[in-house]
Amino acid sequence: MSPRGPLGERNFRLLVGCDVTSMVGTAMAIVAVPFAVLHSGGTASDIGFVTAAGLVPTIVFLLFGGVIADRLPRQRVMAVANVLQGASQGVFGFLVLTGQARVWEMMFLTAARGCAFGFYMPAAQGLLPQTVVPENLASANAVRRLGLNGAQIAGAALGGLVVAAVGPGWGLIADAASYGAAAVMRLGMRFTNLPPITRVGILPELLAGWHAFTSRRWLWVIVVEFGLVNAMYVGAFSVLGPVVAEEHLGGAWSWGLIVAAQSIGAVIGAAVMVRWRPIRLLRAGNLAVAAIALPLVGLAVPLALPLIAVGALLSGIGIETFEVNWTTAIQEHVPTEMLSRVSAYDALGSYALSPVGTTVAGPVAAALGTPVTLAGAAVVIVVSTAIALCVPDVRRLSRRARQQRPPASTEPQRREGPACAPWRNRTSLNRLKAGCSTDELRGPDPGLYCRLCATPYHRAGD
Repeated sequence: MSPRGPLGERNFRLLVGCDVTSMVGTAMAIVAVPFAVLHSGGTASDIGFVTAAGLVPTIVFLLFGGVIADRLPRQRVMAVANVLQGASQGVFGFLVLTGQARVWEMMFLTAARGCAFGFYMPAAQGLLPQTVVPENLASANAVRRLGLNGAQIAGAALGGLVVAAVGPGWGLIADAASYGAAAVMRLGMRFTNLPPITRVGILPELLAGWHAFTSRRWLWVIVVEFGLVNAMYVGAFSVLGPVVAEEHLGGAWSWGLIVAAQSIGAVIGAAVMVRWRPIRLLRAGNLAVAAIALPLVGLAVPLALPLIAVGALLSGIGIETFEVNWTTAIQEHVPTEMLSRVSAYDALGSYALSPVGTTVAGPVAAALGTPVTLAGAAVVIVVSTAIALCVPDVRRLSRRARQQRPPASTEPQRREGPACAPWRNRTSLNRLKAGCSTDELRGPDPGLYCRLCATPYHRAGD
């Protein structure tokens, strides 16, 4: 283990550098896109349509992206995705600058960027554990999140200033440039001694990932919870928040301040998580999720800008506390060979309803009023979080203690066993342990594992 922790690893430093660079541009775009739509004559509903246009293709391509990321070098998958994202955002910015942007064009270009993100996201979730030794995993997650949130603070503040000073088009151009810079840095990452990859077909690999996902109750319960939380939050905060800022809080600069306050809270949360390592990962993380509702309540009133900013800051702390614990839980309890596919199912479930939230937020606000819509979203977030905490597997999931892991020199060398699937329906076979629902012959070798789902085989009676 490096005396400098995860930052002592070259690949991890490059990973953080890429993510920070890209996040500065992304945070600027978060501020710029809604005002690009509004300045082009669009409405709150149009903001929702443009946002949904990016989410839908992301959801469609997530599962295929997970299989690709488990097959190919993940940093290269991410680099290609960054190039495509930068190209689409650059054209978007050019159309806004020239005054030619129409809603359907903005939707199309956002959809193109969403397609690329469908491949990027699963690869990103699986790449970090390859850049550090296992002992540095929790710290690496916190340090990476700390860098991302610091970049989001700078990007959101800069985005508000740029949009107010020269218009949203230049914010989009800056985002496009950040994607290009990140792609170049990702190509500098080098990995050696990677395990061989067995390719058995897309469908069997997807089914193996589905089994790894559904066999862990804590995992799918949280994903169902965040399907609701994200739909409420993205629709209410991202679509209606800029409208409230435009009508009651002074415009783009105030919205940039709110987003920056949330990012400051996220930095505080990540800094705390560098040192604080709760034993019950999801209990600690999920208790913090309820804070996400605070800025929605502030916008619903609406409260004074400083009070809304405080609520956004507290929500940032809550988001980051959950994010670090959630990422660590997946990386510790899901085999590395399955991380991208499981992460794809995680993202699919977590964001499947988000396009619905963004699409209906404007019409619902028009029918019921913006304050009622924002307050209702806050209630759904709090209630769904409380229900998830009622599930024992969520409350009890523990961090894996280091001392329980055998030293590397004593671990049996893993040998690839036959795939589980061909052995189904054999009546004389013993069932697998550790979450694998298929059957396989027992042997004396403790290092044999399934080449589809990466589950270790055990002798009968173990």
